[in-house]
Amino acid sequence: MSSTGHTHEPTAVRNGRLAIASYNLHSCVGLDRRCSPARIAQVLRELDCDIYALQEVDNQPGTHEESMQLEYLAKTMEMSSIPGLRIVRHTGEYGNALLTRLPIKDIRRHDLSYSWCEPRGAIDVELDVNGQSLRVIATHLGLRRSERRFQWRRLMVAIAEGSMEMPTIVLGDMNEWYRGARTLREAHDAFGEPPSPVAFPSFAPMLALSRIWVRPRTALESIVVHRTELTRKASDHLPLKATLDVAKLHA
Repeated sequence: MSSTGHTHEPTAVRNGRLAIASYNLHSCVGLDRRCSPARIAQVLRELDCDIYALQEVDNQPGTHEESMQLEYLAKTMEMSSIPGLRIVRHTGEYGNALLTRLPIKDIRRHDLSYSWCEPRGAIDVELDVNGQSLRVIATHLGLRRSERRFQWRRLMVAIAEGSMEMPTIVLGDMNEWYRGARTLREAHDAFGEPPSPVAFPSFAPMLALSRIWVRPRTALESIVVHRTELTRKASDHLPLKATLDVAKLHA
C-alpha cells in the first residue's frame, strides 16, 4: 500500500513551528467499548498537528464503521497516509501508520519482528519541511523486555545508516515503563533526554509508554500530554504532542 492523500504545506510550518504527535488508537475503541474512528478524528483535529504517528490502527476491509481506519482518517484529515502495517490477522491488517501534511520524499519500512512474538516494524520517512529534509521514524515496540532490546538495536542500526546531519524524530509507543531501561538510556544518549509525561492509561495516567525524541534536541520546544474529556474516552492511551522550532532543526 502506498501513501495517499494531500501534501500541502501546513500553516504551522509557515509560522515557524512544527507539531507532531504519537497516539495509540486502540483500534479506535474507547473506554466505553465503542469503536468510533470519527471520535479519533475529532481528537486529531484537537491536536492540530502536521505529523501523526499512530499505533494499533485496525485496517480490516469492509464497509462498516470499524473498517479501513487509516483510509478514513487520512480522508477526514485531508492528509497523506503511510502504512506500516506489520501485524496481519485473518480479518485484515493491523499496526502502526503515519499521517502527514508535509510532502513525502522517501519511505522505508524496517522489520523489527522478534522470534515468536507478534510482528513489529518501524516506518522511516523523509519529509520536506520548507525545502529542507526531516527524517521521522515511528514505531510500536513489543511487550517483552528482551523483544524491545532486540528491536531497539535494529532501530539504532537503521538510524546509523542514514545521514547523521539530517534532523531526526523518533517516536511511538515504546512499551517501556522502567526509567532505567537500556533502550531508554541509549535513546537519551543518542537524542538527548526529552520530557516524558505519563499518558497511560487514559483514565488515570501512571506510565510514560509513548515517547518523542528530537535531534537536534535544541529544536524541541515542548512535549505535552493532550488530556481532555474527549481523549480520556476515545482510547486507553492519551496522545503525546511535541512542538518544534523549525529554524533550529537545521541550525
